[in-house]
This record gives sequence, structure tokens and C-alpha cells, in this order.
Amino acid sequence: MIHRFYSVAVVVSDANKAAEWYKEKLGFEVVEKMGHWITVAPKGSGTVLHLCQGPPLEPGNTGILFLCEDVVKTVEELKKKGVKITKEPKDEGFGIYAMFSDPDGNVFWLMQE
Repeated sequence: MIHRFYSVAVVVSDANKAAEWYKEKLGFEVVEKMGHWITVAPKGSGTVLHLCQGPPLEPGNTGILFLCEDVVKTVEELKKKGVKITKEPKDEGFGIYAMFSDPDGNVFWLMQE
């Protein structure tokens, strides 16, 4: 099952410039920087902002990512509870993830830790 809240995506026009702004203006640190995956957070925070470069998120996508130990198992548990899975578990090379929605159509990410 879900055991930790990890990240919130913030759509930005230039992720590198945004990372510098968060660092210089707010005192955040760059936690990870791998291609499009740039995250920042206050020092010691367990939750990060994913500076997601690109056009605005598609309707419904909250950009909120939850972590779990086993995505496939968690998806099966969620299905049994009637949760709508909007993207079945998939490995895109950066990790195994799936997506699900709440009754209002808000879509959340679920990623294997």
C-alpha cells in the first residue's frame, strides 16, 4: 500500500532556471538532476518539488506522486477497492509507475520505491 508522499510537480518553462530561482530566492537545494527530472526542496525535507518543464499538465493530472514498495501489488489492491486505474503499471526506464484517479477525476502517480 502507499506509505509515503514524495513529490509534487510544478510546471515551469525552464527547469534549470527555475531550480536556480528556488535555490537563490528560497534557499532550497537541488535534490536530483537527471535529464528532465529536476527536484528541489528545503534542506532535510522528505518531499520535493519536481520542476516539470513543458506545457501545462493535461486535465486531471495533479502531478502528485506517491511511493509504494510494489506497484503491481498496490494497483491490484486498489482495483479490489474500486479505485479507477488510469495507467496500468509500466516501466519507462526511470522506474515502474502507474496512475489512478479519485471520484472527481484527479489523477495521481504511483511509483515503486
